[in-house]
Amino acid sequence: MFLWFLGVSFALVLMVFDSPLLDYRLVMLGSVVPWLDRLWAPPSVLHSVLAPVLVMCAVMVAFRGQRLRQRRWLGLAIGMFMHLLLAATFTSGELFWWPALGFDLAGQEPRTPGAGLAIVLEIVGLVVLVWLVRRLGLAQPDRRDLFVRTGHIDRAALR
Repeated sequence: MFLWFLGVSFALVLMVFDSPLLDYRLVMLGSVVPWLDRLWAPPSVLHSVLAPVLVMCAVMVAFRGQRLRQRRWLGLAIGMFMHLLLAATFTSGELFWWPALGFDLAGQEPRTPGAGLAIVLEIVGLVVLVWLVRRLGLAQPDRRDLFVRTGHIDRAALR
């Protein structure tokens, strides 16, 4: 469910924050970062609320006194939070709140959708991405270039 995470996280964060200066590329990247868990085992630390909180703290400390850099890189943590929401990780309390409820993650995978639902969610993600391209005017070269270079949205597209 790659497009599901990319498209829906971008759209929801855009609607909630309504900020042209947030780096939406990092939001989308953050929304798929928890998949790195799957490289070595079933979902674990990156699927807990601890991971995005640690990323957020690291960004705030690393870029202390540099508000623009903080704003840009917070998109990564926001995207990771979006993954937790869109993957319904909260349905597995032990995984979501790890390590607060214990250190053992054996058998604590969040529910994953069946193949049929996964296909539907991918189509929804694709539709959302197409809608965003049209809604934000990303087919226009100047707006697309702004997005590709900075992750920002043209302020006029948000009105």
